[in-house]
Amino acid sequence: MIRHATLAALSLALLAGSSAGAANLQTTAGVQTIQSVSDPLDSPRWEDMRKMFFGDAPVIFDERVRVSAPRIAEDSMNVPVTVDASALGDARSVLVFADFNPIIKVLEFQATHARPSLGFRLKLQQSSPVRAAVLGSDGIWRVGGAWITATGGGCTLPSTGSSSPEWQERLNEVNGRIWSRVDGGERVRMRIIHPMDTGLAAGIPVFHIEDLALADSAGRKLIEIQTFEPVSENPSFTIDLPPEATSGGRLHVSGRDNNGNRIDAWVTP
Repeated sequence: MIRHATLAALSLALLAGSSAGAANLQTTAGVQTIQSVSDPLDSPRWEDMRKMFFGDAPVIFDERVRVSAPRIAEDSMNVPVTVDASALGDARSVLVFADFNPIIKVLEFQATHARPSLGFRLKLQQSSPVRAAVLGSDGIWRVGGAWITATGGGCTLPSTGSSSPEWQERLNEVNGRIWSRVDGGERVRMRIIHPMDTGLAAGIPVFHIEDLALADSAGRKLIEIQTFEPVSENPSFTIDLPPEATSGGRLHVSGRDNNGNRIDAWVTP
């Protein structure tokens, strides 16, 4: 009886959490599984993305995973994107990727005490879907996305920092600020000086931030971010904290890049 009740609950969760036509369920030996998924963005690379990132794990498209971005990118090296999975209420990990980028994986984040949302900028080599996949405690990946039209070249052009001596003096310098939100929470915005080179420009090796963490003054981790080459030069991040995660004090930013250079700074209100 418990087994059948659990399967029924999983079936209802799949049907309620997916957008119309996103998943086809097949019953085999009394167990309902996801048989196929139709991509609402109609990308010819979706099946490659599914196999690359999710393997045999269940995947459904869910409109509650919101990816906000311009329909047309004004600058292919700095495309603003906001991912928000707050409506799900259950987000263990969030993965962001771009189907047609030469380096597909953009970033991952785990919002332990922050809201499962993140604003950032990325590079696009060409027009592409940009997607966010959210892993819930039920083991199901829920995916949302948006098509962005771009003129191209964002991943293969050299950064401006790679040709300037200034980045050597200011490397991993953090500028940030904290604002109060009307709901009682806080919004944190921070910018880190780093060239974020993809390694695809001739003669310029890969050089990018790998790990970032934001913690409160007591050392409690609020959000952890793993960044990859497609994140824009001098990356900026916007993070929202719910009322229960705010202390009104300063926040600690820590991390490192792929050359082992450390990031260590405080952001104050």
